[in-house]
Amino acid sequence: MTDYVLYRKYRPKTFEEVVGQPHVVKILKNAIKLNRVAHAYLFSGPRGTGKTSVARILARAVNCGQHSELTKVPCNVCRNCSEFLSGRTLDLVEIDAASNRGIDEIRAVREAANFLPISAKYKVYIIDEVHMLTKEAFNALLKTLEEPPAHVIFILATTEPEKIPETISSRAQHLRFRLIDEDSIADILIKSASEEKFTLEKEAADALALFAEGSLRDALNLLGQTLVLGFEENGRKVRAEDVEGFFGAPPKNMVLSMVSALAQKDRARAFECVSEAIKAGVDPRIFLKILIKKIRADFLSASLANAKPADFTIDELEKILLVFLDAASARSFSLHPELPLELAVSRALGELNGV
Repeated sequence: MTDYVLYRKYRPKTFEEVVGQPHVVKILKNAIKLNRVAHAYLFSGPRGTGKTSVARILARAVNCGQHSELTKVPCNVCRNCSEFLSGRTLDLVEIDAASNRGIDEIRAVREAANFLPISAKYKVYIIDEVHMLTKEAFNALLKTLEEPPAHVIFILATTEPEKIPETISSRAQHLRFRLIDEDSIADILIKSASEEKFTLEKEAADALALFAEGSLRDALNLLGQTLVLGFEENGRKVRAEDVEGFFGAPPKNMVLSMVSALAQKDRARAFECVSEAIKAGVDPRIFLKILIKKIRADFLSASLANAKPADFTIDELEKILLVFLDAASARSFSLHPELPLELAVSRALGELNGV
């Protein structure tokens, strides 16, 4: 049976497979080559950007049996790499701080860390969502980080680094993970779909990448949902309209129609576009997001080419973008899903008309 939990299936297993984090990969690979691996790392960044995956790669790399050759580390075939990959080693301990956040759990870690690794060179502790630890747990962890055993490496991962006490972060090497660009995500999705014996159209991949908002894990989850539908009638081909229908995205002609109505300052036609979108089952949040992408593309194209846009002045594009960005962050979607979109269109028209 095909495994559609694609983010697990296509999790990177080497530094070379990591997408969108070249600065992190470079630092870690150089640290291994120079034998200057830190005793503690703090990986911070948005969800789904590779923090845990890179932590596992690093855990294998420092314990790889081929380490002396430094050709391909981790090799993922030696005994240590195989045991770390399969989860059969006791020298890799992963802790979810969201559910193991108390002082007793961290005291247990501190005591176990004093024992030498069973078969590897280093015992590696990966603490995910470390910001969830209690104050007392952080204090217990601090004692270990102040005087760490030489055979232990801690990798702390978090989406909220501002919640990490300075006493902890100052004792770890802080590596910041970035959101992954849409083009890179789209390329990975097309490749992953191909591995699953599907053809994913470029526009469909672009749409999924947009919905993922910089998270490769979210993108692969969305792709998995899309492929589950099968689309057998298309010959295992996923088209842009399939993705639009499944996720409530507006078709391209609907977006262009809205942009045209704004350019002509036609209030009636603009609100007719909103009404048509809602009746068609389009998600207003996604409509706003795609409108922002379209207007931004026009703004950048005009700015970079130093040319006058076809439908708006650059000043008008700036005003529309600010209005739509403000609406996209509104919290009233759950009460009246279409209201932020309607208000944004009204405000944008007001800005364009100088009202």
